[in-house]
Amino acid sequence: MKHSPRSLLLAGPILVSLVLAGAALALTACGGGQRDGADTRLSVAATAIPHAEILEVVKPLLAEQGVTLEVRIFSDYVQPNDQVVQKRIDVNYFQTEPYLDAYNRDRGTQLVTLTGVHIEPFGAYSRRFDALDALPEGADVVIPNDPSNNSRALILLHHAGVIQLADPTNALATLRDITANPKQLKFRELDAAMLPRVLDQVDLALINTNYALDAGLNPTEDALAIEDSDSPYVNFLVGHAESRDDPRVQALAKALTSEDVRAFIQSRYQGAVLPAF
Repeated sequence: MKHSPRSLLLAGPILVSLVLAGAALALTACGGGQRDGADTRLSVAATAIPHAEILEVVKPLLAEQGVTLEVRIFSDYVQPNDQVVQKRIDVNYFQTEPYLDAYNRDRGTQLVTLTGVHIEPFGAYSRRFDALDALPEGADVVIPNDPSNNSRALILLHHAGVIQLADPTNALATLRDITANPKQLKFRELDAAMLPRVLDQVDLALINTNYALDAGLNPTEDALAIEDSDSPYVNFLVGHAESRDDPRVQALAKALTSEDVRAFIQSRYQGAVLPAF
């Protein structure tokens, strides 16, 4: 059958549209948060220590169930949540519930906790002094600048008798809530990931255990003050509410709270990280 020049001109754009649509569909099928019937990949955002190390333990457990775990490591506390909110990554594993609450509140998001895995007792560190009592008048103290860990640092110093807070049970206490500061400590707020890097330059630094471990510190030996095993700051697997019904996420949650993971945490971290299950 002979085609007119007009019909050929019309067929060209239609063909291009079909090709582009097919390419877009192929790209969508390859995305970390999308899957078809044969795709059992699951992407998870994590910080390096201990979260990514623990996830390496569960990889073979998930592989036995046909789930391929893709661990993407981040050095900050914001991008792991941003990536999950944008559905570029399926879930994340790096944060406590108070931190997540503050993130959701500040950004109007609705990420949820899926299962609690471990506790990282928060510590106070110094290269210059061997005890908190030795801190001089006007000592330079650095604490995390995010709302949850900022409060956590102040609460630890309150319980150590260094300062007094109006309400030490307030998980979002701030510097304004300090009611007594006998040594007139000078507080500075920095990004949590920066604190180990400035430890040699300050009198005292309040450091999250994951960053302390990454910097070669031993929390159970090096910290001048540290939270005990009753710490409410459990590290959670986090995702969207619908993730609770995802069989891949359910398999990950079960693996993260398995006896294999408990044994690894206890053996690897020697009290610096504690199982929460």
